[in-house]
Amino acid sequence: MTCNEYLDELKSSYSVLRLLSDKNESMILLLKHKTLGKKIVLRQYKSAVRAYNFLKCIAFENLPLVYDSILLDDGQIVLEEYVDGITVADVLENGLYTYSGAKKVLEGVCNALSLLHSNGIVHRDIKPENIIISNEGVVKLIDFNASRKMTYAAQKDTVQIGTIGYASPEQLGIAQSDTRTDIYALGVLLNVMLTGNHPSKQLAKGKAGKIVLKCTQIDPKSRYESVEKLMSEL
Repeated sequence: MTCNEYLDELKSSYSVLRLLSDKNESMILLLKHKTLGKKIVLRQYKSAVRAYNFLKCIAFENLPLVYDSILLDDGQIVLEEYVDGITVADVLENGLYTYSGAKKVLEGVCNALSLLHSNGIVHRDIKPENIIISNEGVVKLIDFNASRKMTYAAQKDTVQIGTIGYASPEQLGIAQSDTRTDIYALGVLLNVMLTGNHPSKQLAKGKAGKIVLKCTQIDPKSRYESVEKLMSEL
């Protein structure tokens, strides 16, 4: 079965509310069950995203619930919980975070990453658009399209992927990305939330600035060794 055939079958029970994103390698739709009224997110990928197979039906506060992950002839379909809320990117359009507000967001993201990292998964695309604060105030990390499973025998990443500005140096093909890759992006995220700028343009003041510098060291060995260490510093 192809992705389009699967989607056609799904449309017998769900209506498409809107297209959320349409890129070369992925498409995201918001669906609504025709009788139950429940909204879900459908993610369609041209190649397999292994993280979703791990996340399937894992209930964790800081991650969206993945209802199903289906490998098809021409890609993968993921059915995911719809999180009603606002992204960090949306918040930043109207102003900056206080340190306490940024700390709360980072703690939620770090909790999600702690689970992922302990299972050998690196997110590789931590950025404001991929963090949602639900209407209940719960921080959730989304979008695992760029994620990868760590392979300890590898010298560098096979595919270079990530968002410019948040991507660590090793994501440019210098070395294999690992858990410290996400820590680099967390440092950039913290700085952007507090200043609106990348740390290379404007560094956050005080303790936050020191944390950002530690996170964004060029050499991964000089960064925090884990998200747990980072959380203890926050």
